[in-house]
Amino acid sequence: MNYYVMTLFPEMIENGMHTSIIGRAMAKGLLTLQTINIRDFSTRGDGRIDDYPYGGGAGMVMQAEPVYRAYTDLAARIGHRPRLVYLTPQGKTFTQQMAKELALEEDLVFLCGHYEGIDERVLDEIATDYISIGDYVLTGGELPSMVLMDSISRMVPGVLSNQESGETESFSGSLLEYPQYSRPEVWHDTATPPVLMSGHHANVERWRRDQSLYRTLKHRPDLLDGVELDKKDRQFLRGLLEKEPVEQLPFTSGTAAWSGEEGAADPYPVRDAEQKVLRKLLAISNKA
Repeated sequence: MNYYVMTLFPEMIENGMHTSIIGRAMAKGLLTLQTINIRDFSTRGDGRIDDYPYGGGAGMVMQAEPVYRAYTDLAARIGHRPRLVYLTPQGKTFTQQMAKELALEEDLVFLCGHYEGIDERVLDEIATDYISIGDYVLTGGELPSMVLMDSISRMVPGVLSNQESGETESFSGSLLEYPQYSRPEVWHDTATPPVLMSGHHANVERWRRDQSLYRTLKHRPDLLDGVELDKKDRQFLRGLLEKEPVEQLPFTSGTAAWSGEEGAADPYPVRDAEQKVLRKLLAISNKA
């Protein structure tokens, strides 16, 4: 995987991406990183790449020409126009599935904006993807680009020392990851769950699956809507719901009067994704 980052602050990217797992992968040649300083392609003698926005308003806008020159120079050097990700709050929210898909690319460019953004005309010409890391605003695209590179790199063969770890952690199967334990067996009077000490691999896998289901139900119930549940999954969830009715789950606080039926009164509206999960759980809890 070859990463190219178009930025006004190359040192920020360089300082953040040459450590830990990613740094070791670069040392092995599994990943490469090249930063491209957009200022080097300024059309002005003072090296500036920003100007006032047409129509007025606060702040400055990154001009189209320096960004375009930086990209086309890269394209000429590597022999093709690579996929370019523009980091922006207006983009699609980044997910694990997107990381897997982007990891299939050989060359990947990240464009980091600043000020009030980048002239729309150059984005229309070179940007293939618009991606956000959340509903908040940062000072620039450098941190989001590093977040994406870290996540994508984990999907590149050979980057992780144990490839399985990239397949079983949170979100890899639409569930949050199960709890982890290490030595000592007892710490602060809390013991490691006995099943993990049993050596019975099937029981360990079942326990881990159940814990992932529980964590997802408790912390990210919206994710359950996309999970295929087998018979044992349903039995486990049914057992949980017998102890903790659907209406008392954390994300349904205040919905005790809601039956889950279409058209029923909902005194505390929840997100659409959570409503789907509620109906799914109600179906499980009511099933004989």
